[in-house]
Amino acid sequence: MDNTPARPITIEELIDTANDSWAELSEMLKNSTNACRIIPAELDAAKETLYALQVSTRSYLGSVAYRTGGILFDEGWITLLGAGGAEICGSLASWNGLHKNDPEFAPLEGMLVVAYDAAGGFFALNTGRYEDAGRIYYFAPDTLEWESTELAYSGFMAWLGSGDLEQFYQTFRWKGWQEQVRQLEADQVLSYYPPLWSAEGDGESSSKRAIPVKEAWLAAVK
Repeated sequence: MDNTPARPITIEELIDTANDSWAELSEMLKNSTNACRIIPAELDAAKETLYALQVSTRSYLGSVAYRTGGILFDEGWITLLGAGGAEICGSLASWNGLHKNDPEFAPLEGMLVVAYDAAGGFFALNTGRYEDAGRIYYFAPDTLEWESTELAYSGFMAWLGSGDLEQFYQTFRWKGWQEQVRQLEADQVLSYYPPLWSAEGDGESSSKRAIPVKEAWLAAVK
């Protein structure tokens, strides 16, 4: 039996120009009903992130990692991670412990974090923590639990672009939320008091203050 570890796929192999999914993905985003803004990626960071993930640009995940610093959806309420940039906190690599020499965030075993939202919620691809590998899970700040969306990454992207985000977040939001979210720094999310998980907490009546997203993340990795 050959126990030799498989060699990493080279960056040249991962950038699959013949079967790149970016044209399809960018067309979907262009026709999306939810506002979105693509943050440009620096080439070195894009290559580093794609290589660290070891996924091809044939996939939506690989295209996002290589072609974007990240994507802001719905007035910046949701931040989709890419290769990182000035308006994004971290990258797909840094959030998931792939910068081994300098881990920026505490990675969650069996999960690949792909997005965070203004309410302190997190989206992650299940890579082995639960039985349905390949599905996106959401860490919900109103339950403090990881819940399956039953979506693959490609379906998750379609939902971000044209799904009913208002309904999904109806108990987290309040009248005029857009202005408060626009004032957040890239590394900040909102903390609610009373918290959303309490009987008294909800988007309309709870007070909100900005906290570091790293602080919110601690609740998800407990």
